[in-house]
Amino acid sequence: MKKNILLVIIAVIVCAMTSYAQGRKGLYINEVMVQNDSSSVIDDYGLYHAWVELFNSTYAPMDISSVFLTNDPAQPKKYPVPLGDVKTEIPPRQHVIFWADNEPNKGTFHLSFRLEPGIDNWLGIYDADGITLIDSVTVPASLAANYTWARETDGKSGWEVRDGSDAKYITPSSNNIIVDTNSKVDMFAEKDASGVVMTLMAMAIVFSALLVLSICFYIISKIGEKVSKVNKIKAQGIAPEELPKGEKINDSGEEIAAIVMALHEHLDAHDQETTILTINKVKRAYSPWSSKIYGLRELPRR
Repeated sequence: MKKNILLVIIAVIVCAMTSYAQGRKGLYINEVMVQNDSSSVIDDYGLYHAWVELFNSTYAPMDISSVFLTNDPAQPKKYPVPLGDVKTEIPPRQHVIFWADNEPNKGTFHLSFRLEPGIDNWLGIYDADGITLIDSVTVPASLAANYTWARETDGKSGWEVRDGSDAKYITPSSNNIIVDTNSKVDMFAEKDASGVVMTLMAMAIVFSALLVLSICFYIISKIGEKVSKVNKIKAQGIAPEELPKGEKINDSGEEIAAIVMALHEHLDAHDQETTILTINKVKRAYSPWSSKIYGLRELPRR
């Protein structure tokens, strides 16, 4: 029993470590602005600074505390994301911005380095060991002021310059492609205006799920019945191969209970109980200390 518990604990730890590692791999550098002079993006102090947007591409919250951000591959631990800040947990499929202002004393999201305009700026994210590179990007030196170097789609390969126009809008803390319509919804609205097909699909899914559950429960009950029968054969000291063909083993207590009730009704049998009562006389030992003839005060003599 203890061995099984230990194996379960080890399996849980391995799964947790695996999901943790996979979760960090889902962290991406999503958009970068090297020179921020007059854009509408300002930090929490109302100042214009270069910024780096990170994106959590997974469908689970991701805590990025203890990862490292750097602009120098020779110094992978240049800026460690501090522990203890609840804002370092990025919700599923969401973004967070770090300010490259070389002023880390201003808060968790202010990096300890700056980005230099006019040169290629390399950026990297390292895991907590300071060795594993999670993601990196090189921002070209040709990037103009107030422009961003952004992924065409969040977390996907393919980069482009965003100039803030209607076609190439800048999206800090937001999806790089803002979707205002749903193609599937539009298709259903066009081809199934009454909703009959959607209703039939929903009912088919529900009944299919119920059918699968019924089959699973039936199989589980049969397996349990077989295991119970084997255990009862072993309890009777009979090897399974020694059991004659066609002979059944009672699988539940229902048959036994029915036989007992039938015998009870037929024989009206009851347990024999004795009705002898034993009464012993209780004697109390006399003690002058407890006698009522003695009082604490004497009556006055007349």
